[in-house]
Amino acid sequence: MTALSVNLNKIALIRNSRDTRNPDIPLHAQLCIDAGADGITVHPRPDQRHIRVQDCHDLAAMLTVEFNIEGNPMTGPRKSDRAGVSDYPGFMALVREIRPAQATLVPDGDNQLTSDHGFDLQRDGEQIAPLVAELKALGIRTSLFMDPDPAQIRLAAQVGADRIELYTEAYARAYAAGAEVDAVLQRYIRAAETAAEVGLGVNAGHDLDLQNLPLFSRVPGLLEVSIGHALTVDALRLGLATTIAAYQRALGKAGG
Repeated sequence: MTALSVNLNKIALIRNSRDTRNPDIPLHAQLCIDAGADGITVHPRPDQRHIRVQDCHDLAAMLTVEFNIEGNPMTGPRKSDRAGVSDYPGFMALVREIRPAQATLVPDGDNQLTSDHGFDLQRDGEQIAPLVAELKALGIRTSLFMDPDPAQIRLAAQVGADRIELYTEAYARAYAAGAEVDAVLQRYIRAAETAAEVGLGVNAGHDLDLQNLPLFSRVPGLLEVSIGHALTVDALRLGLATTIAAYQRALGKAGG
């Protein structure tokens, strides 16, 4: 069955709007776990505008489910300009120290509002390969954020990744527009089939929600979805526990 990993970034964004620990990140992680989440995802960025370095350490100390840390592995140290907020050590340094179950490498830039494209491994593969090797040597499963491009996915296997995370915005947009959704979904199915052929596991994420997830869950071999924005919005209306149960049902889990 496909695992549901809940992304806590938007919970942290609410917290950061005030000088407070409320909402408390470990507490909300535990609420997600108690409600049936299979994993917890965070994406700490250098400006620490939502998830902070200390959040990653706090979560690592208490989680009983898989911890997935996302970020750009080329991002180096950054001084914090906020009182009481520790400096950002760089993505690789943070992951080396915490050693989560999974590291998802994402080619996002400092000024991006959110991740908006997968890796171009024809361009970046030589830089990514040794980083993947280092993470795997530390016992960290490594996933690369990728567009549904079979040629690029084959390169992901060549650089040594364990999994890919399919960037699903194109599917979500097609679903919302009600146009060519079947054709777009077929691109993701072919991408997943290519991943299986070259020995890669398949994760997915970005703009998946309660409406579009049931159809997308038909993608073969889908191991994990990480969902944050839509799940947080739904939780405002439905409550967190009810929302997580609804997402598990959307993934086809009868007990959700």
